[in-house]
Amino acid sequence: MLVFNIIQIVLLSLLGFATLYILIFSIASLFYKQKKYYDNGNIKKIAVLIPGYKEDEVIIEVASAALQQDYPSDFYDVVIIADSFQNETIAALKTLPIIVIEVSFEKSTKSKALNKAMDALGSDYDIAVVLDADNVMNTDFLKKVNAAFEYGFIAVQGHRTAKNTNNSWAVLDAISEEINNNIFRKGHRVLGLSSAIIGSGMAFKYHYFKTLMATVTAVGGFDKEIELKMLKEGHKIVYLNDAVVFDEKIQKAEVFGNQRRRWLSAQLHYFRKDILSASKHLLLKGNIDYFDKAIQFIQPPRILLLGAVILCSIAFLAANYFLDYQNPYSNYWIILVIACIMSFVFSVPKSFYNLKTLKALMSLPKGMFMMLLSLLKIKGANKTFIHTQHTSSSKKTT
Repeated sequence: MLVFNIIQIVLLSLLGFATLYILIFSIASLFYKQKKYYDNGNIKKIAVLIPGYKEDEVIIEVASAALQQDYPSDFYDVVIIADSFQNETIAALKTLPIIVIEVSFEKSTKSKALNKAMDALGSDYDIAVVLDADNVMNTDFLKKVNAAFEYGFIAVQGHRTAKNTNNSWAVLDAISEEINNNIFRKGHRVLGLSSAIIGSGMAFKYHYFKTLMATVTAVGGFDKEIELKMLKEGHKIVYLNDAVVFDEKIQKAEVFGNQRRRWLSAQLHYFRKDILSASKHLLLKGNIDYFDKAIQFIQPPRILLLGAVILCSIAFLAANYFLDYQNPYSNYWIILVIACIMSFVFSVPKSFYNLKTLKALMSLPKGMFMMLLSLLKIKGANKTFIHTQHTSSSKKTT
């Protein structure tokens, strides 16, 4: 029984810490209120950087949509960074009032594309906005970003949300996005910590971003590398919940798995790389943001955490019952399940409490299995460019 008890204690501790972490921030997110920022009449020059790799199917519409901003047209440039596009696509892009920068690399990465583009653009900008090749900004996105930078911020993360929920996988991906928005952005800001950045729908002081990106070595997860560097330097990252960018959600199980494999590999890589440095900065400089980010990277994916908590709780409750082994751990498992479920209840927006979500939940066990497979295949994924092909740029909700 001693070994059995030790196993329970270890699993309860690991799963309990992970659950407590997201529970605290999910509760905090309920108290988030978006601060209003005002531009004071100052209009800044913005470069909207949209790198794309073989995104011929969506890029024309995305580029056209990016031109529809409620922002002075002579104060922002839409910059398409075209990697391996077809000649017809390039020709069509060049008919639009945008900047097209063609790039080609032996091994393509988003960071290489962004660095190449900024080298070509020069320094005549105040703000850099980074989008994915499927992203569509709300028409007031640049106006809200411009206003936020009046307050001395160095980095801002916009509210990335789903443009499509047309099947169960897209619904699950959309819910996952909003859970992360609540826990890692809203909840963190309420408690005085930095918002997490996502890789798109984000903005930076241009000159700082250009200098920072020149130091990036990441193949995958460049956003995590620059996030760690910013937090290590003591900068604060702000979240703009009302600055909305629509993002295409995945629609196939294999894409779900590949995407998560890339993310998990990058997180594990940067946890190993920065945990000692982050601990040192916490102890010597009181840098909670940097340490929190390193710890965040070792947190299990929410979908896997939920599955692990439910399965372990059922297994140990049953084992304790059938072994007639009376101990307080059964109560702890019940508390853990309730806490984990409540963290999801608090962090899932009310708009997702509908029949479409109920139907999507039928795919959740498969999603958990795909995540588990991703964990088994993450070795080296951060050193390989894994491209997510986009198929739709229009906002679809059905």
